[in-house]
Amino acid sequence: MFYAKLKESEKIKKLIESIKDIVSEINLECSPTGINLQAMDSSHVALVTVNLSCEGFEDYRCDKVINLGINVSNLWKLMKCAANEDSLTLKADLDPSQLQVTFENLLAKKHCNFQLSLIQIESEHLGIPETTYSSLVIMSSGEFSKLMKELYHLSETVNIETGKDSVTFHISSDLVKGDIRLENNDSNQNKTYIKVEEPVNLAFALRYLNMFTKASPLSENVMLHLSNEYPLKVEYRLEGLGNLKYYLAPRISEDK
Repeated sequence: MFYAKLKESEKIKKLIESIKDIVSEINLECSPTGINLQAMDSSHVALVTVNLSCEGFEDYRCDKVINLGINVSNLWKLMKCAANEDSLTLKADLDPSQLQVTFENLLAKKHCNFQLSLIQIESEHLGIPETTYSSLVIMSSGEFSKLMKELYHLSETVNIETGKDSVTFHISSDLVKGDIRLENNDSNQNKTYIKVEEPVNLAFALRYLNMFTKASPLSENVMLHLSNEYPLKVEYRLEGLGNLKYYLAPRISEDK
């Protein structure tokens, strides 16, 4: 059987919310060591991966590897039934047709139990190799979210350019041209860490970057991994539980 329990449902609620507008169906691969998922958007431009360690759960059991095919929209509708402080339990048989989802709040004496029908998903698991990126930017998740939202209202595309001690977000549209430049900053407010082995200047769709920022409540910081050879990796680390990563293919920019 598969059984996983979290003391509070808040992280999983925010996790599902952060991917629901990007992917419509997911295969949860449950194993004795944890839960993983990998899904691509319908345009095959963005890839989402999630890795949750069994050690991050209050109670966890999985007798063998099983795949749970889930409609993300339906799961999100269930997750909205839970308060952030409610405990969350996921349960399934080894040959499952349903996922049992339970929310409990002992103080409120509230117990919610649902059976979510599973679906068959034909998807190829992509092997993502260990990659060395030539530029790394670590910044406040809140600041990154603010920047992407502001730029998304002005342009469809942003060029992310790294220099020795800085990262610059360039936009150019019929409406406006300009840039926002951040430098290494170790102050207590909006810390920014930039490490560049090789400068990068790549164009990305702001629509996707803006959707990625829905994961901001999951982590204080966001990590941007950039390389001229690979898609952008946007990483959020879920303290004590695992990580969420988005991969985004660059656009071919005429301005480059």
